[in-house]
Amino acid sequence: MITPQQIRGARAMLGLTQKQLADASGVSEMSVKNIERGSTPDPRVSTMLAMKKSLESAGVEFIPENGGGPGVRLRKVES
Repeated sequence: MITPQQIRGARAMLGLTQKQLADASGVSEMSVKNIERGSTPDPRVSTMLAMKKSLESAGVEFIPENGGGPGVRLRKVES
């Protein structure tokens, strides 16, 4: 699953506000805020998947833990 830091990073790369991510994901803005802050110790899988899907469809890729920590990057645009 993605981490709060990955969500914050992806949102920043895309220039999205917490409200915009919430609207695109169909979750509450408060949920986004709490998850990003880490104050929701065990967020719902459905909430995390909705945010992940929205961020991926907006143009980011999530990088799993590979020895250097989990990450996020902008998806390469194919020409």
